[in-house]
Amino acid sequence: MRKLLFGISCFFLISCGASINSSFTEQLKPLTIENKVAFLDIENNVPENSKKIGSAKFGDSGFSTDCDFNSNLIKARNLARENGANIVKVTEKKEPSIFGSSCYRIKVDFYFYEGDVTKLSQYQLQLN
Repeated sequence: MRKLLFGISCFFLISCGASINSSFTEQLKPLTIENKVAFLDIENNVPENSKKIGSAKFGDSGFSTDCDFNSNLIKARNLARENGANIVKVTEKKEPSIFGSSCYRIKVDFYFYEGDVTKLSQYQLQLN
């Protein structure tokens, strides 16, 4: 009985996070917390001399919590820093719906840009 309760508890703890599938073609030197990461929404353009190094898809696992747009971007920023990307570009965004997912479902691409990312027109992350 104890093992069953432990198993059910683990299932719900694991299931509560958004599903994240990522793929990187190249892993660069990880960025530090001091390195800025730019968030480019759908309407923002990626600088021409940027190098795409990966992509990710953020979805709903069925019991997801903490999967609003900004939470997904924070997770994307962590993935970007781990893999040396300093631009997170949103390529697709689906809002939560009453009859569908309660989460934002987004697709992002990760880029490395040698210029100053703070000068780029970008989405301003909303921190709660």
